[in-house]
Amino acid sequence: MPRSRGGGRSGQEAGRTELVSRSLQSAQHCLASRDFGTAYAHYLLVLSLAPELRDDVKETFQYTLLKWAEELYSLNRVQDLFGCYEHALELFPDDEVICNSIGEHLFRMGFRDEAAGYFHKAVKLNPDYTDAKENFYRVANWLVERWHFIMLNDTKRNMTYNSAIQKVVQLGCKTVLDIGAGTGILSMFAKNAGAHRVYACELSKTMYELACDVVAANKMETGIKLLHMKSLDIDVPKHIPERVSLVVTETVDAGLFGEGIVESLIHAWEHLLLQPKPKGKDGNCEEYGQVIPAGAIVFGMAVECTEIRRHHRLGVQDIAGVHLPTNVKFQSLAYSSVDSEETIEPYTTEKMSRVPGGYLPLTESFETMAVDFNDLQELKSLATKKPHKMSIPVIQEGVLDAIVVWFVLQLDDEHSLSTSPHEETCWEQAVYPVQNLPDYFVKPGDHVTMEVSCQDCYLRIQNIHIINADHGMDVERSSNKNEEESHALGSEAELCSALASLQTSKPDEIRQLCTLESTEIALLNNVPYHEGFKAAMSKVLISLTPSKQSQIMDVEDLGGEMNSGNSQGGNSLCFTTDPFYVLDVSEGFSILPIIAGTLGLVKPYSSVEKEQHRLTLDLISEANHFPRDTLEFWLRHVEDDCAVLQRPKSDKLWSIIILDVIETSGLIQQEMMEKAAISRCLLQSGGKIFPQYVLMLGMLVESKTLVEENAVQGTEPTLGLNIAPFINQFQVPVRAFLDLSTLPCIPLSKPTELLRLDLMNPYLNDSNREVKVQICKSGQVTAIPFWYHVYLDEEISLDTSSETSHWKQAAVVMDNPIPVEIGQELVLSVQHHKSNISITVKQ
Repeated sequence: MPRSRGGGRSGQEAGRTELVSRSLQSAQHCLASRDFGTAYAHYLLVLSLAPELRDDVKETFQYTLLKWAEELYSLNRVQDLFGCYEHALELFPDDEVICNSIGEHLFRMGFRDEAAGYFHKAVKLNPDYTDAKENFYRVANWLVERWHFIMLNDTKRNMTYNSAIQKVVQLGCKTVLDIGAGTGILSMFAKNAGAHRVYACELSKTMYELACDVVAANKMETGIKLLHMKSLDIDVPKHIPERVSLVVTETVDAGLFGEGIVESLIHAWEHLLLQPKPKGKDGNCEEYGQVIPAGAIVFGMAVECTEIRRHHRLGVQDIAGVHLPTNVKFQSLAYSSVDSEETIEPYTTEKMSRVPGGYLPLTESFETMAVDFNDLQELKSLATKKPHKMSIPVIQEGVLDAIVVWFVLQLDDEHSLSTSPHEETCWEQAVYPVQNLPDYFVKPGDHVTMEVSCQDCYLRIQNIHIINADHGMDVERSSNKNEEESHALGSEAELCSALASLQTSKPDEIRQLCTLESTEIALLNNVPYHEGFKAAMSKVLISLTPSKQSQIMDVEDLGGEMNSGNSQGGNSLCFTTDPFYVLDVSEGFSILPIIAGTLGLVKPYSSVEKEQHRLTLDLISEANHFPRDTLEFWLRHVEDDCAVLQRPKSDKLWSIIILDVIETSGLIQQEMMEKAAISRCLLQSGGKIFPQYVLMLGMLVESKTLVEENAVQGTEPTLGLNIAPFINQFQVPVRAFLDLSTLPCIPLSKPTELLRLDLMNPYLNDSNREVKVQICKSGQVTAIPFWYHVYLDEEISLDTSSETSHWKQAAVVMDNPIPVEIGQELVLSVQHHKSNISITVKQ
């Protein structure tokens, strides 16, 4: 007898309920046995059969997904990984945890644009979700560089560009291409000026999408066509229907050519612009092509600057008792680009008006180069021109540390913008550090010689030398020793004397060239840092030594013993008793393991990664008479680079572990407290983590500069265009890489302890803390700069804001200014989550 329809439905329902129940049980069983893949499959079945259970299983599903995703990632099953996330988003399209997790995987794989989209979505879904906020802030700095805010707040710059564009559009240039559009501000200037058709290209996906939103918000989407591509890939008529009469661009960096303006304008003249107007010929602008900016003049100046010097030249030969051999040559990345096969930026950048310690001009400013962006042949010849030799007279006694470069951007014959350090400008200057001279002292009458060229899309200033005035040598001839003209110098004695004045004598034979980041050179020059570590390590090792005489010696005694050991040609270090194991997991180049090795029966381990750095440390060890194999490179012993923190041997523990707690940017290193927790488990009794604890100090300030560098301030600086709400989505609450000593600000309080991070005694840490701050000057609190006192032990500490510090400082920038009166007390809420610090004012 056939069943009724109702009975069939109830049977199906019972079967569905039974299957859901069994699948849930199976999922829980798989989780217990850590079979995350099968558990995930069961949860997918449950949610497809019983979507009403979504809220009940959501947290467990999230946990399962994240664990299974990690497993897939470790197995390099990328397609399966994102397939899982795709299914998960179909079930939970508005889940911030899933969005954040997808973003983390995308970021790991280098897809920053896509990762930012998911982090941003997660923050929008839950503004209080700390993990997503931290991730978004981290990636925001990559995607929307901080100079966007500074430039958009530069009213003078915006007005000058607007006036130049307005003038030429009104003269007839009605078709416009904006190369490197950014937020689209120049495109909108052109449209407002009366351009009929405006095209704009932007390579960054994030900036392209932001520009689309900005253009739409300003009701210009029908008049401006945005292209997500490089200008070099634009084809007429495939991408734009016509050649244009005007190209506008600001694809220039501090060194003028570094963003590829020459290459893009050569392509534009050949493929995208109308022909240029012949010189002396009148005619309608609409018939011819032109570029804004029309050209640029590049200027330079030789300077003395201790801050640049300590970041690019090693100023010490002995660091805490460790001798640096002359056969090892240290140089910064900026200098290494001269001979490198890679295309490396040959300069660094500084806001010279705010450089700590200031600078001293050693020469007058001089013109190094002029370029006409409306002359195709001149643009083409730039890369093939031979370097231009220059000789600049010295006007001031001092130490030659760098050539500082800036330019005047000539938008047209009426409007220009200067990036000079003497101007109020949003621009930094290009800095070419001077290195590899026997002597850097100059005086009036001397000349600084150099060669200037444009190669590999960069302005290059190379072969910088000093010509001494005392010998009266012909300057032009001295700039190139190989020129035959040098024979015109008369007698052989005169020639020898003149050549002696050219400071290019060869150093001792170089066995190892070691290229370091500027912060790594500044670290080597940080004498208190190394002496502090030496003293603190010595105290720990002495405290661990039962008999100081037998197991540990003073550095002075050790030197002789190691010398004698080395003279015997000893191959390996043989310890009569167990050595003390010291591990340095500092990031980058560090000589702390060698310093540790000078303190007695110590087996030091370095975690440097680059082979060049390892060879350098080996040479330094050899020069300091270390028996061979004293210094070990820890990553050669570790199978998984992610698991650096392990025992030195299966039956041994570390006496000292050195952790990098503070980034050179002024922020706390990521996952620092987690690393400290693992390190505590790997220490022998009485062993120490360095640093043992860190105090974070801060003060309240009023700083217009920090406010303008952090967010666009309404529509006034952008001349009425609505840009701020869109780009300000990418503002971050913490500004890093600050020099507090030169930051334009008014202190409103004295320095106050904000937070303690104890790596040895975690029970002393407090992730949430309230701090009362006394106001000592009336004003408006706009930011809270902070820095650290890094305690190696109770008596030895390092100040990250000191003059010798290789660390920068950071600041929390307030969303809105807070008016305060002298004598008032403000309560700060300080929170520490993972590596993120948040500081808010309790009203």
